[in-house]
Amino acid sequence: MIRHILLLMLMVNAAGAQDRAPRHNVESGHAFDSAAAQRFAALALACVHKEYPNKISHSMLSDADVAPPRKLTPAFYGCYDWHSSVHGHWLLVRLLRTYPDAPFAAAARTALAESLTSANLAQEAAYLNAEGRASFERPYGLAWLLQLGQELREWEKTSGARDSADPLPAQLAANLRPLEQAAAGRLKTRLPKLSYPVRSGEHSQTAFALGLMIDYARATDDRGFVDLLLRKARDYYQKDENCPLAYEPSGEDFLSPCLAEADVMRRVLTPEDFAGWLRGFMPQIPTDGAGPWLEPVVVTDPSDPKLAHLDGLNLSRAWMLEGIASHLPAGDPRLAALHASAAAHREAGLASVTGAHYEGGHWLGSFAVYLTTRRGINH
Repeated sequence: MIRHILLLMLMVNAAGAQDRAPRHNVESGHAFDSAAAQRFAALALACVHKEYPNKISHSMLSDADVAPPRKLTPAFYGCYDWHSSVHGHWLLVRLLRTYPDAPFAAAARTALAESLTSANLAQEAAYLNAEGRASFERPYGLAWLLQLGQELREWEKTSGARDSADPLPAQLAANLRPLEQAAAGRLKTRLPKLSYPVRSGEHSQTAFALGLMIDYARATDDRGFVDLLLRKARDYYQKDENCPLAYEPSGEDFLSPCLAEADVMRRVLTPEDFAGWLRGFMPQIPTDGAGPWLEPVVVTDPSDPKLAHLDGLNLSRAWMLEGIASHLPAGDPRLAALHASAAAHREAGLASVTGAHYEGGHWLGSFAVYLTTRRGINH
């Protein structure tokens, strides 16, 4: 009861901070401030332990497998589905690292400690490794799980560098390790068998997951995993040309097949090689700064869980455009057009992260934080 009262107070404070904060700071991309962080944290805190409504992807071998979500996956049962719960927890860790003394910090720490216990995560690992679940949350949810592991490791490292180390990051990272290892093992087994990439605009997409996995493998210095991922990315995408950007989006996309492919290839190629590859892959990018060439999408009904995907598309397009631009050589004539389109998508996407509808509120905050904290872009 006390935790729910504290959460309610936090959400009220977040709403007030949003009214007081200059909206242009967050929505034009000029800054990411603590008021915005509090608003996004409130969205995650409202759902990480909210069990229903719930959409489970659960294979059963017998009656014994019938159980409520909190019993099946006791760490990640909230936020409507498993993968949203995973990146909702990632959001809390990311914001705690960015704003350790923010008003939401105590509630975020409590929520993480409640979810990421060794017992809960041991059950999660057992669930993932059980017979008949080879395809569970593959690749999207498992890639986000690795991102959560990476975020906890980096939090542990920065905490340990201070005079008085915070014990929580190390404990949570250690608790997650069995599930993290199971997820990485599942992906390492799958990729050599995947002869062709999945080019969808939803959870099954290969390119987006590869980007998250490459960042994780490099951060954890898993050289064998890095080599596998880079080899597969080249096999899948290096010969691609003339991506049909005009065909995008499909009506329920939250990821761009074309931009996600370019965003993973900038992690693979040198800036010079990437500039040449991108010229053949996306020749439609203007070289004179002219626009519009790629405009934000419009969501007609944000209360529809599938149509709300398009709000996420604006956010993911924004960070992918920024990522693509970040790896081009200075003075590349396409930079102005890339930055202009990224800014337009950022503004449209962040304006949609209101929490008014649970269909988007349970996951859009994670995409907003990935964008505004520039995760995945090396500085």
